[in-house]
Amino acid sequence: MKKMIQQTLSGEAFPVYLPEKKPYEERVNGRKIVYENYKMLDGTERMLVQRVGGGTVVKRFEGTPYPEAETDIVCPHFLELKWAYGCPYRCSWCYLQGTLRMLETKTKPVVKDYNVLESQIDAFLGTKVPEILDSGEIADSLMAERYESPFSKFIIPKFQDTRHKILFLTKSDYVDNILELDGQKNTIMSFTVNAKEVAEKWEKGAPSPARRLAAAEKLAKKGYEVRLRIDPIVQVSGWKSKYHDLIEEIANVGAERVTLGTLRGLRSTLIHAKDKSWVEFLKDGEKTNFGRRLKHEDRFEIYDYIIRELNRKGIMKVGVCKETVGMWEELGMRYKDITCNCTK
Repeated sequence: MKKMIQQTLSGEAFPVYLPEKKPYEERVNGRKIVYENYKMLDGTERMLVQRVGGGTVVKRFEGTPYPEAETDIVCPHFLELKWAYGCPYRCSWCYLQGTLRMLETKTKPVVKDYNVLESQIDAFLGTKVPEILDSGEIADSLMAERYESPFSKFIIPKFQDTRHKILFLTKSDYVDNILELDGQKNTIMSFTVNAKEVAEKWEKGAPSPARRLAAAEKLAKKGYEVRLRIDPIVQVSGWKSKYHDLIEEIANVGAERVTLGTLRGLRSTLIHAKDKSWVEFLKDGEKTNFGRRLKHEDRFEIYDYIIRELNRKGIMKVGVCKETVGMWEELGMRYKDITCNCTK
């Protein structure tokens, strides 16, 4: 086992996988629940859900090791709800181009059978430790809202009277179904946005950032917890003024938190992306255990500027996505108290 870092947290502790400990299983609502022993960032250990059944629907993301070295990536191990895969939008840097490369449909949206989802989700909802299920890791969470059976109307009522929460992550602006529901208690709505010019060039097919923010504001006024992601931030010419304008718009939304991410590319994405024009920004960048990214000093400049701008607007709950231990420390932020999109 790696050396344990002893530190007391004032906030939530996040799990780190401990493969040395044997899992245990139980049956909840007729389904097998597999638990693993996880090390938390405060040095304690807890048994948490690792997957339901074989993990085809509910499974914990464990793609990053415990962050110890300065170059290690900090990313909490959240639970995924794999209800669908693919995305109707055509963002040039989308990692699904590589992640789904073996599927014949590639990024074409595919929604799983709700009957199959229901039995596994119901089993998870019977577990005792409160968790957030992230429904937007391998699909846009709102991509089925115009279908005959919208995902929101299927999933939100299930979580309303439980100890768990459902997280939507999207670039869509179609929130009509959600506005009709009373799901404010256990539903978190998260929108990914970008500077207008950046979105127009590399996020083709998605609604404009202004439309996404308008949808987010509607949900916030309805009482939903709203989060925002500015990701990926790109150092285009005049980037400070462009992202300044975005922050001016964000200030009116009423977001509970904002998470920042700079341009990065997994190896599989760099290989399989159809439009590689954005890769030029990474040519002098760094290689990390989570893909190629901008140089450290460039990322620091971006985060430092945008965090100060957000703070100036009264937005104090800010995190950085898939960043290194060294970056968190240089920014004067405690990664062990991480506040980011996928966590409580």
